[in-house]
Amino acid sequence: MSQNGDVPFWLVNVPRDQWPDECPEFLRECGEKDRRIIGTRDETYTLLTWDEVREFVRIDRVDKFHRKPSELRRYRQFTHHLVKEYGSIMAFMLSERLKWNSLEAKGSPFQHDCDIKILFNDWPYGIDPDIVHLVVWTKFELEDDPETGLSTPESREQIEEYVQRTFGEKCRDVVWFKNWQSLKSVKALEHFHVMLYRPDGEFVKEITGGDVAMTNKFVTG
Repeated sequence: MSQNGDVPFWLVNVPRDQWPDECPEFLRECGEKDRRIIGTRDETYTLLTWDEVREFVRIDRVDKFHRKPSELRRYRQFTHHLVKEYGSIMAFMLSERLKWNSLEAKGSPFQHDCDIKILFNDWPYGIDPDIVHLVVWTKFELEDDPETGLSTPESREQIEEYVQRTFGEKCRDVVWFKNWQSLKSVKALEHFHVMLYRPDGEFVKEITGGDVAMTNKFVTG
């Protein structure tokens, strides 16, 4: 059942005339956390403000970032579709989103632009719509501390320098973070997140090469 107690979680936020007879295949393996979120009505979900986003990043509580309930449902449907069509999310990312034939880096971290691609986060979190959520994908590894799972001081410095050089000069309000290993949806591809508050639209278009997030392309059926 959903947290509302009236209907199963898999019917929440779905128009009654579109209710399936049984739980869709893409939701059958949901963990308790996702069931709870998907079973929450969108109208009761509160989007995170920019101040809240900055604070979660500052205290490294990136586990507090969640997708809006209906978006999480669509995300699970999308990834289920990807695995069936491409074999894995990673295969889809390489062939369709990154268009990388090889993951071999040309040089050291952030030395060559060809080792980096900036795209929209395909399924952004439930945040203020004035916040633009990007993902920086890299062919090179960004070292983590094996004991804590967090970025090493050297790695953090490398990322910080890149973020300030790439985004800081054009956008005053910017934060970045790397997901904990346990939270990564694409574990085999190195990446980190960048969030910009009210950035110039032309700058975002330029930096992403005119990219469009998959959430704006995927049609549920």
